[in-house]
Amino acid sequence: MSAAAIAVGVFALTATPSATANASHAGCLWASAGYRQGGTIWAGGWAFTCTTDGFGAARWNRTPSPGHIGSVYSPGAGNPVGQFSPGALQPGTDYNDYCVGNQLIEGPGDIYELFSVGGTLLWRSAGPVSQWAFDSPVIRPDPTWRSSSNCTDGELS
Repeated sequence: MSAAAIAVGVFALTATPSATANASHAGCLWASAGYRQGGTIWAGGWAFTCTTDGFGAARWNRTPSPGHIGSVYSPGAGNPVGQFSPGALQPGTDYNDYCVGNQLIEGPGDIYELFSVGGTLLWRSAGPVSQWAFDSPVIRPDPTWRSSSNCTDGELS
C-alpha cells in the first residue's frame, strides 16, 4: 500500500465528519461539520484534536504541525454559533474589526481562537495572521472594508 493510500486511510479514521456529532454528544464542530471525539484535523499549520474540557464540553486542542496540508475548510473567524467548537483557530475577517478610540483595528491582521464564557462563544486574538499557514491555493480573508472613519469614541459603526 502506498504512503498516500495509508495517509488517506488514517485521515478517514481520524477526521471523518460525524452526522451525529454535536456539542451535546461531546463531538466538535469545524465550519459546521461535526467530528467525533479523538478525531484530528489539520488547518493553518496546526493539528486540532477533538477532546472535552474539564466539564465535558467539546473543545479542540491544538499542536503545531508545520508543513502539514490542511484537511478542512477554514472560512475565517465569523459568527461562531453552530460553526465551531472552542479551541478552534481561524484567520480574522472584518467580523473581528474593532475600535480603540477613533482608531480601527482590522480583524484580518490576526488569527483568532474561539472560547466560551458562560455559554457564549467569542473569538479572541491569538496572534498575528503570519502564524497561520495558508495552504495553496487557499483564498485569504479579504481586507476589511472599514476605515477609522467608522470609529467614534471606541464604537464601531
